[in-house]
Amino acid sequence: MSTPHILVVEDDDLQYELYEEALKNYRLTRVTTGSDALKSIPQDPPRLVILDHILDKGDLGLDYLPELKELAPHVPVILVSGALEVQEQIGALQGPRRAHYCINKPVDLEDLTRTVGVALQECGEREVLRGFEALERSRRIDSEFLFSRSTDRLSRQTELRKTVSKSAERPNISALAREFGVARRTIIRDLQELIRRGEIKPEVFPKWDSEDAGEAE
Repeated sequence: MSTPHILVVEDDDLQYELYEEALKNYRLTRVTTGSDALKSIPQDPPRLVILDHILDKGDLGLDYLPELKELAPHVPVILVSGALEVQEQIGALQGPRRAHYCINKPVDLEDLTRTVGVALQECGEREVLRGFEALERSRRIDSEFLFSRSTDRLSRQTELRKTVSKSAERPNISALAREFGVARRTIIRDLQELIRRGEIKPEVFPKWDSEDAGEAE
């Protein structure tokens, strides 16, 4: 597996030297402005971006975050700054074009190294894959739940048809609801479906009183 490529957007020479030492196990590329970062990403796509907020030529890293995420939507971004207020940091970590992490200056290099490792392991393409897997699980659970409900309904209606067919009297909705452990409106709906499907005769339950009809709606 190739060495992960990290794009470092940092104009301070000393700070970048610290990054080089702390992240020597990675391949680093450095630019000093947000506009240069935008040019660099298509030419040499990174696995992760370390984005300083105060940059060369008056650039502000946070201003470039949406464009960076537009170019590389699945690449995690670590925003580094000593100038952002708490609310600005919170805002940077929210939304579809967000940074994944925010680290304050002066940078704790052990914290940075740990954060880089976690970001490379948990974010990016793996994060997208986990999202798809979670969606697939959700769909499967929904399908199983719907299938289970459908099976339960058909089984209940079969028993309900047998029960109703044995009696010439109008069904006692409350008694049936207690017997099958469901709401009265569920029994009414089941009877309506059985009549529509021709499995019981309409005269078995010829007239819906106002209370029952309201519950069935």
